[in-house]
Amino acid sequence: MQLELAEFIDGQSDILLLCDHASDRVPPRIDLKVGLDVMRKHIAVDIGAGALTRCLAKRLGSPAVLATVSRLVIDLHREPDHAGLIPTISDGHAIPGNVRADRDDRIARFYAPYHDAIDSMIRSHRPRMIAAVHSFTPCLETGGADRPWQVGILYNRDDRAARPAIRALVEQGLTVGDNEPYSGRLLNATLNRHGEAKGIPCLSIEVRNDLISDAAGIARWCDILSDMLSNVRNSLAFEVPSAT
Repeated sequence: MQLELAEFIDGQSDILLLCDHASDRVPPRIDLKVGLDVMRKHIAVDIGAGALTRCLAKRLGSPAVLATVSRLVIDLHREPDHAGLIPTISDGHAIPGNVRADRDDRIARFYAPYHDAIDSMIRSHRPRMIAAVHSFTPCLETGGADRPWQVGILYNRDDRAARPAIRALVEQGLTVGDNEPYSGRLLNATLNRHGEAKGIPCLSIEVRNDLISDAAGIARWCDILSDMLSNVRNSLAFEVPSAT
């Protein structure tokens, strides 16, 4: 069902799917003062991630929680005190409407209810594994090297799910980023809170967004990732976290 601040998908699988950046929605009475061209970019929404999450939920029979506000309104994949929680600039694009934003108000209206919804889903479904679905742009507009990976697996200290996931994807001949295009040691807010803090094996999946920008790409990566997630879930009883 569709709620104001989160989209819930019910399912019987013990793999819980999360998608923090599924939407480009800007709620009424918030004016970011940017054009539609900016709202179509990766800085506003993880292109393809929402559709991929829904496809995976259907394929796996998994419950899922998807955000329904743009990351430019508030970035739900940040700690509440993070400087980029309400961005005033993102990949070189100014977000003038956020300069005087009331941080506490946006946390109360959007951030806290979203994370409370995830907590509620965890209590009701008691997942054995959590997978967060994201996408990344092949190259940032503000410069930097091209990102050659087709998919990245991100994790912080608990690598029980990440290690077999990386192995499974490499064995398929894919170009896989190990804590790339950025490190889960530095940015892992949602899974730190809902996975590691609760002792639940977890991983974040980053798919390059040009590979999931249409229905054919979504279908292909749903095939790839549904098989991987099922295999990782089945292997978890035999995995031991590496010493870190």
